[in-house]
Amino acid sequence: MSENRIRRVAEQMKKDLSQIINKEIKDPRVSAMTSITDVQLSKDLRYASIYVSIFGTDSEKEETLQTLIRASGFIRSEIGRRIRLRYIPEVNFYLDNSIEYGAHIEKVLKSLKKEDNNDERQSKNN
Repeated sequence: MSENRIRRVAEQMKKDLSQIINKEIKDPRVSAMTSITDVQLSKDLRYASIYVSIFGTDSEKEETLQTLIRASGFIRSEIGRRIRLRYIPEVNFYLDNSIEYGAHIEKVLKSLKKEDNNDERQSKNN
């Protein structure tokens, strides 16, 4: 199957999954700060690995992830309703900490820059 088609279907799934999770799933255990970071499809479009970023404590992240896994049947049926495919992909959810990690790296870099500026000021004063 064409790589371009797989990429287009994955992007459409990403958009639809964001809407489904944020607007259709009414479960209070799903964190409001849940976003889809990536969707990877198998070459035959039968399996989808969905990476989600969840803002919150570790327990909130785990609870939201488990709720999404339990709701995968509903999510899969909604995808089938929205995207016309021969086979509706089987969905698997994975936690993605890349956004959180990026924020941590940015914080560390800012603190290093601040320390470097303080060191420059002290050396100029001496």
